[in-house]
Amino acid sequence: MKILVTPPVTAEHKQLLETAGGPEAEFIYKNADEVDAALMQEVNILFGNVAPALVAEAKKLRLLQLFSAGTDGYIPALPEGCALANTTGAFGLAISEHMLGMLLMLQKRLHQYRDNQNKHVWQDMGNVTSIEGATVVVLGLGDIGGEFARKVKALGAYTIGVRRTDANKPEYIDELCLTQELDHVLPRADVLAMALPGTPETKHILDARRIAMLKNGAILLNVGRGSAIDLDALADAIEHRGIRAGLDVTDPEPLPPEHRLWTLEHALITPHVSGYFHLPETLNRMVRIAAENISRCRAGRPYLNAVNLETGYRANKYAK
Repeated sequence: MKILVTPPVTAEHKQLLETAGGPEAEFIYKNADEVDAALMQEVNILFGNVAPALVAEAKKLRLLQLFSAGTDGYIPALPEGCALANTTGAFGLAISEHMLGMLLMLQKRLHQYRDNQNKHVWQDMGNVTSIEGATVVVLGLGDIGGEFARKVKALGAYTIGVRRTDANKPEYIDELCLTQELDHVLPRADVLAMALPGTPETKHILDARRIAMLKNGAILLNVGRGSAIDLDALADAIEHRGIRAGLDVTDPEPLPPEHRLWTLEHALITPHVSGYFHLPETLNRMVRIAAENISRCRAGRPYLNAVNLETGYRANKYAK
């Protein structure tokens, strides 16, 4: 069995993966940009994200274990009989802390004070707001949204969770509603935090009509997919209604240099870096998930984080 690994794993990670693969496995470690079609035609398990066009060439592939939570572009490329799994559970720590940092920066006007520092200006920028007592609506209650909700709840926020189908209410959520009830809770949001995958159902889920429902001065955070927001409508709301936005994702990516979001004072933009490998623990968690699924592939057991190929979501979030 040939197993290709593209993330930048350490010696300890390799030992964990190779133990899971067993003595019969042949491991190949390459950067994603070094992988070609000839190699992919021989691979049985891929742990990593390569170009979907290369995945389509991998006729022997039994498992595509992504290092990402999103599955953008991979489902149509899967060879027949190949399972798909993501690394949901790896990113909650890093990305929820990134969201919390963005939220505090916008609430406490730190972005404005940084701008003033760059201009050598000593100026009081006025009143600030607090997480304590704020109503925080979390759109998408997977690993990332759930971890963020847990953190702001601990800091005194009132949390409203919005999810697609599951009516089970976690203990860190004060109110739970389904996506079809989103319009009823948006006007209550002091903070709207979005952690949604990129699917046809989530494209522009926050369109101009829904952005207009937000309070003047509300804070919007997005760490899921940029396609979930109509960016032109958001830019209008930032300019004219005092909406503040922390965006780790945009549509398109990279955000074009001429896009007006770059110049808006209350738009805080990071280049899709809240997850990835920047926090070492994120990579540790990815490797543990991949090792478990390599072991399950050998044993013929259901995969952890298996993706439903029709919906793009995990097939069973409660599977162990």
